[in-house]
Amino acid sequence: MSNLFKLALNSIPRPVLIRASYLVRPFLKIYLHGNRYIDPIDGSSFRKFLPYGYENQRENVLSPSTLSLERHRLLWLYLKEKTNFFTSSHKVLHFAPEQAFYKRFRNLKNLDYTTTDLNSPLADVKADICDLPFKNESFDFILCNHVLEHIPDDRKAMEEIYRILKPGGTAILQIPQDLKRAKTFQDDSITDPEERAKIFGQYDHVRVYGRDYFDKLRKVGFQVEEVDYTSRLSEEQVERYRLAKGEIIPVCHK
Repeated sequence: MSNLFKLALNSIPRPVLIRASYLVRPFLKIYLHGNRYIDPIDGSSFRKFLPYGYENQRENVLSPSTLSLERHRLLWLYLKEKTNFFTSSHKVLHFAPEQAFYKRFRNLKNLDYTTTDLNSPLADVKADICDLPFKNESFDFILCNHVLEHIPDDRKAMEEIYRILKPGGTAILQIPQDLKRAKTFQDDSITDPEERAKIFGQYDHVRVYGRDYFDKLRKVGFQVEEVDYTSRLSEEQVERYRLAKGEIIPVCHK
């Protein structure tokens, strides 16, 4: 199954994958039903999760019901337990909206919710993250999950996010992390998709972020909290929810 998932991820365009996933998800949910693992986003339980990964497959990480990965479930728990995202009024911008969140956030009465992306069929506004069509200080809350590693000029993208965030607002800017690496690695001469997958972890990634990522955000102007939310959970919860222990959530304020 791992090889099948890897082939699909690397050969089928992402918009097509998104549409196809709606068809297969109900069958996967029934097939993998069990009591060992829980998806906290919808409360469904399973005997195991699915594998996922463009280059190196991670076993038991993709929820059959919401199609959430470790980072999505971690973000959900953090938003639910440590913020007022679900209870107070917010004008929200969500980059490259994930299926795990899209309908749930859209249906929250307290949110004025807008999605944006260049290609996603779930985007309300088709836009370049480096040249956004929004006015200064437009949004209370911005979610940008695993997007910046795709952007050649990530500094410009960070500046645009900072520009449209309201003073006192919050932006959560998750990225793939290599916390063993002190500095971010980027080599613009690497353009071959297979080579990018080997070096950066995915065919359309352009860098590997190191620990200096948080300082990059600070240099743009953000006040950054490096939140290790898994440290606040028990080992049993981390395993039951299938989270990546030690993953840092970059919570940025203006």
